Amino acid sequence: MNQPQEASSQVRPTDRRILDQFLAHLRVERGLATNTVAAYHRDLTRYLCYLASHDLDPAAIDPGQISEYLQVLRTGADGRSALAAASAARSLAAVRGLHAFLDAERVSTTGDPTRLVPSPSLPSRLPHPLSVPDVTALIDAASAPGTGPLSIERALRDRALLEVLYGLGARISEATGLDLDDIDHDDRSVLLRGKGDKHRRVPAGTYALDALDAYLTRGRPALAAKGVGTPAVFLGSRGTRLTRQAAWDVVRRAAGTAGLEEHVTPHTLRHSYATHLLHGGADVRAVQELLGHASVTTTQLYTQVTVDSLREAHAGAHPRARRGA
Repeated sequence: MNQPQEASSQVRPTDRRILDQFLAHLRVERGLATNTVAAYHRDLTRYLCYLASHDLDPAAIDPGQISEYLQVLRTGADGRSALAAASAARSLAAVRGLHAFLDAERVSTTGDPTRLVPSPSLPSRLPHPLSVPDVTALIDAASAPGTGPLSIERALRDRALLEVLYGLGARISEATGLDLDDIDHDDRSVLLRGKGDKHRRVPAGTYALDALDAYLTRGRPALAAKGVGTPAVFLGSRGTRLTRQAAWDVVRRAAGTAGLEEHVTPHTLRHSYATHLLHGGADVRAVQELLGHASVTTTQLYTQVTVDSLREAHAGAHPRARRGA
């Protein structure tokens, strides 16, 4: 706990004021989540400490100096931990945000120097979606009652949870954060609270709605009786809101029961939701809205998955696709 305070103390008072103004901008105007703002604070504290140690003014930085700092992140030349490419890219994104803010506020004398600095190249990590039969096996496995008190009620809950993760493309935090009033049965839609307190209403299919109805009618009341009252949809055995860790455990147990050897997480179901929509012909912009992605670039990662599958189908089936055919 002492290290962040020690690092923060090395930031010059004038730079600390700039940092505080930027973080306030992220919280108030952009509505970013507390954990996201904390990550910006951590990354930018390191950056401003580096500038102070080299007597550099954040309002007068040039692209070359930003590139030098990126190398420092990768090598740990400032005496702190060296970062992998992905972590360095994340830290550079925070620096980009700060300089864009300084430019917009007309504080910078050099504009936004980060525009000319490329991000570190990252290894391509495409999502690995489940097949439709594997998704079905996973959900069926979650539906099988175990042993002990409330086993039937918990099985109804677990099926509904997985149907929400796959049928709505919900993040794990969005699923566990669901409240009863978020489900609109007449409109056949569900309100999801995404990152940065951004809400979106998404359509719910028959499987998800039927599973939710069964759980809310025959499962949740018994679980709710163990608690003191909460609007949460998904409850634990004590009648309180299901935690993210407990929801992860539901997915992990179901994957083991279904005999799925690959690493299956709640996000695997979100990956599968997006990929299956694109395979079915959904427009990438529509999928972006359904997933709650701020940028279509993130969603386009899934289009690469579908292109790869088409390439495999072409290579295996077309007579002119292979050399020597």
